[in-house]
Amino acid sequence: MSVASHPVEAVALTGRALAPARGARIASACGLVGLVGVVLTVWLGLWVTPPDAYMGNLVRLLYIHPSMAWDAFLAYGVSFLASAAYLWPRTRDLRLDRVAGASAEAGVVFTGITLVTGSLWGRPTWGVWWTWDPLLTTTALLFVLYLGYLALRRLPGEPEVRARRSAIAALVAFIDVPIVYFSVSWWRSLHQGPTIQPGRSEVHGSMAWTLLLSFVAFSLVYVWMLAERYRLAGLQARDEVEGLADALAERRAEAGMSRAGEAS
Repeated sequence: MSVASHPVEAVALTGRALAPARGARIASACGLVGLVGVVLTVWLGLWVTPPDAYMGNLVRLLYIHPSMAWDAFLAYGVSFLASAAYLWPRTRDLRLDRVAGASAEAGVVFTGITLVTGSLWGRPTWGVWWTWDPLLTTTALLFVLYLGYLALRRLPGEPEVRARRSAIAALVAFIDVPIVYFSVSWWRSLHQGPTIQPGRSEVHGSMAWTLLLSFVAFSLVYVWMLAERYRLAGLQARDEVEGLADALAERRAEAGMSRAGEAS
C-alpha cells in the first residue's frame, strides 16, 4: 500500500501547503499592530481616561473585559463556520478543521481572561468573586464546553474521523454562545445590561475611543493567534504523515527482507 492510497493523503497534501510567506507577513503585521494597540489601550485606560461617575476607577476594566468577550465570540464564530463548512461535502477540507481548532483555542484563552476580569470587577461591585449569575454561569459553561472540544480533538483516530466528530462537537458547543450574549436580556440578574448596543452607547469621549481601540487591538491579536496556531497545526499534520510514511517504508523493508530470507 502506498502512502498516496492511505486515508491521510489529504493531510499530507494540505500539511505541505502551509501558509504562504505573504500570509505569514500579514499575520505578523497584525500581531505587531495589535500589540502596539494593546499597549496604547493600557496607557489610555490607566492614565488618560477619567474615572466613571458611578464605578470610579473600576471602569478601567471596561477597556479589557468587553473586548475579551467579543474576541471569544468572534473566535467561536469562526470555529463554527469552519466546522460547518467541513461537514458540508462540497467544501470538506482538513484545512478547515485546522482553522476550527486553532480559532477555538484562541477563544478559550479569551474566555478565560473574560472570566478573570469579570471576577476582578465583581469583587468590589458585588462583594464576591463569583456568583451563579446567568451570564457568569453560561460563560463558565462555554469555557468548559470548548475545553472539552479541544480535549476531543486530541483523541487518537484517523484525521477524517477526528475532524468530523470535532466539527459536530463545535456546532453543539456554539449553541451556548447566543445564550451567553442574550442572558443579560433574558434573565434579571446582578449583572448590568449591555453597555454598548446598536444605535446606543453609555460610553462617550475619550472612554469611547479607548474602548474602540481595545476592540480593534485585541481583534488583531486574535488574527495573529489564529494564524500562528493554524501554522503549527499544519506542521504537526505534516510530521504525522511523514512519520506514517517512514513506518510504511520500514514495514515494506521488513517484508522484503523476510521474503528474501524465505527465498534463500
